[in-house]
Formats: sequence, structure tokens, C-alpha cells
Amino acid sequence: MDPIGDFKLDSISVISTLRQLIVSGRLPAGERLAEIPVAASLGVSRTPVRLAFRALEQEGLLARAGKRGYEVRSFSEADVRSAIEVRGTLEGLAVRHLAERGLPAAIRAALAECIAEGAAILAKGHLVEDDVSRWSRLNKRFHETLVRSHESRVIADAIARNDHLPFASADSIALDLTALPAEFEKLRIAQLQHQLVLDALDRRESARAEMLMREHAWVGFRYGQLFGLAPGPLAGTPG
Repeated sequence: MDPIGDFKLDSISVISTLRQLIVSGRLPAGERLAEIPVAASLGVSRTPVRLAFRALEQEGLLARAGKRGYEVRSFSEADVRSAIEVRGTLEGLAVRHLAERGLPAAIRAALAECIAEGAAILAKGHLVEDDVSRWSRLNKRFHETLVRSHESRVIADAIARNDHLPFASADSIALDLTALPAEFEKLRIAQLQHQLVLDALDRRESARAEMLMREHAWVGFRYGQLFGLAPGPLAGTPG
């Protein structure tokens, strides 16, 4: 695996970087990965790589190969498209119900905090590598807050099962650290969609909230090409 440059990566950034290498095809299906060479290539210790391998195994991108190694799993465009569509449908259902019930103050405050943090990240007009981890954490909180707000665990449990499929999880953000200007534009759209979802919830516009969440599910996978990011191997769809 080729080095990606002089970046100091934490565990979340290592996950995002490896995810991007997989989606771009630089780590093709069947590629064997081991902690020491990957850590050396990324310029990090073995610990964040070990954590990244486990996380990507949970996402369905890696499979164990032998006692200590992993390999990149094979998956089709249809697999990815279906998994993302399922997540968007389930999250849309959760926010539709939330809009119909009315938005509790505590949930609104949590969502607004995520949006404020996203605005702070984007306010400087560009991204730095530390922003990858910050965005990943706030994005995860935003989605979990919406899903866990539902009175039933059924939707959350269904999403958790779906999260084990490639690129299905809301946390499966593939950010290319070598193309941060384009990634900035992608996150700017994601931030706007977060704001629009909260606006729809405030107005109790259930159909609009549902539609926005279903579209938002695609932002990490498709929107990159709109801003000049290279297409991935799955029929040119990943961003």
C-alpha cells in the first residue's frame, strides 16, 4: 500500500483513510492487510490500525485472514446501493415518526449542538486532517440521536443489523485526505442537510423530514464526484 502523505492520524482518521483506499480501489478485493506494514505506510503505531481493522470488519469491508491478518472483502455495487437505501429508508422512518410526535427539547438541543459543531468545523473555509475525526464523531451523534429518539427499539435494531454491510453505516465516511478541498464541499452539503432535517422537524413536516434523511444517506457515497473526487471501482458511484 502506498503512503498517503505526511499525516498524523488518530484511530478514527485511520478508519476513514483505509475506508477511502478501499472505496477508491487502491485496496482491491482480496488484498491482504497486516498491522505492521499498514501502520508503517500510514505513519502511525499499530494500535490505531488494530482498532481500524476491527471497525472495518464490523462494517463488512474486511474479513479475517489467518490468525492476525485481514483481507479486503468482495462486494458488489448492488450490495452497497441496497445497504445505503435500507439505511436511508429506516432513518427516514425514524424522523418521520419524530416529526409527527413533535420534537422534544432535549433531542432538539442535541441535534442543534451537532449542527453548531459542524458549522465551527466548516467556518474556516477548508479542512485539516483533525477535522476528519471531529466530523465523524458529530455525525455519528446526530444520526444516533435521531434514531434513538424513537419510542421503539425496532428501527434502531434494524439499522444496527444493516450497519454490518459495506458502507451502510452513517459512520462509514470515506474522506480522501489528499483531496480535502473537494471533501470540504461534500461536508458543506452534509451540514446543510443536517440543518434542513432539523428545520423540517421543527415545523413538524414529516414527509419532508423523511425525504431529506433518505437523500442524506447518499452524501458520503455519491456526492464526491460533484466536486471533482475520483470515482471508485463500483460503476463509478462512490464519492
